Amino acid sequence: MRNPIITLLSDFGTMDYYVASMKGIILRINPRCTLVDLTHQVKPHDIKEGAFILANAYSSFPKGTIHLSVVDPGVGGPRKPILLVTQNYFFVGPDNGLFTLALLGEKVKQVIALTNSKFFLPRISTTFHGRDIFAPVAGHLSLGIKPNAFGNEIDSWSEFFFQKPEVKGGRLEGEIFHIDTFGNLITNISEQTFFHFVKDRPFVIRAGKRVTQGLKKGYWEGRRGEFMALFGSGGFLEISVREGNAQKTLGIKRGDPITVTLTRA
Repeated sequence: MRNPIITLLSDFGTMDYYVASMKGIILRINPRCTLVDLTHQVKPHDIKEGAFILANAYSSFPKGTIHLSVVDPGVGGPRKPILLVTQNYFFVGPDNGLFTLALLGEKVKQVIALTNSKFFLPRISTTFHGRDIFAPVAGHLSLGIKPNAFGNEIDSWSEFFFQKPEVKGGRLEGEIFHIDTFGNLITNISEQTFFHFVKDRPFVIRAGKRVTQGLKKGYWEGRRGEFMALFGSGGFLEISVREGNAQKTLGIKRGDPITVTLTRA
C-alpha cells in the first residue's frame, strides 16, 4: 500500500502504555504508516459501544484503510483473533462481535483466523493481544502482505444481536443504543425506519418520563435547556438537550425503551 492508514480503537484509555506500545510495534514494522486514533475511551469491556463508534467512523476513511480495533474482555480465551477483508477495508481484532455494526454496510470477501505466528511478536502475553498479535498483523498487512498469509480462511464470525425497532399498533418501539459524550440519547431507529412509519402524520416521542413533539433540524433550533428530538450525524433518532445532558437529566441508560406514537391531528 502506497500510503497506508491504520486506525486504532480501544477501551485502553490514554493513561497507561497500552496505546503507545501498539503504535510503536506498528511503526517499527512500517514507519511509513499514518496512524489515526478513532478513540481509546470506549467504556471498559463494552463491545457494543466500541461497535457503534467504529460503525460510524470507519467509512470516512479512504479505501484500503486498516481498522485495528481492540475491545476484548475475553483476551487470552477461546475467541479467535481475526482479519476481515471487505470490498473497501480491512478489519483486525478479536472475533467477539466488535465488527457487527460496521459489517452491516460492507460486503465481506474473506475472513482469516490469525494463526501464523510468523507475524506475531515472539512472546505472546495472555493479556495484551493488541500489542502482541493485532498490532504486528496490522503493520505487516500495511506492507502489502496478502491476507491469506496470516492464517486460515474461515466462513463465519461472531456477531451480537442488534435489536431492531418494531411497529406495534400505532407505535414504533425502539431502544437507546448509545449515549455519547454530550449525553445525547442515540436510538436504534434510523431515519428511513422513522419516516416510513410516520408518513407525515403527527406523532409524539417518549423517552423515560419525557414526551417530545415533532423534530428539530439541529441543536440550534432548541432553546437552552430544551429537550428535543432530531436525527444525528449517524442517521439515527436521538433525544438531546440544548447545551445540556439528556442522559443525566432523564436518568436513562442504554437499552431503555423509546416510543414514537401516532396522534390524531
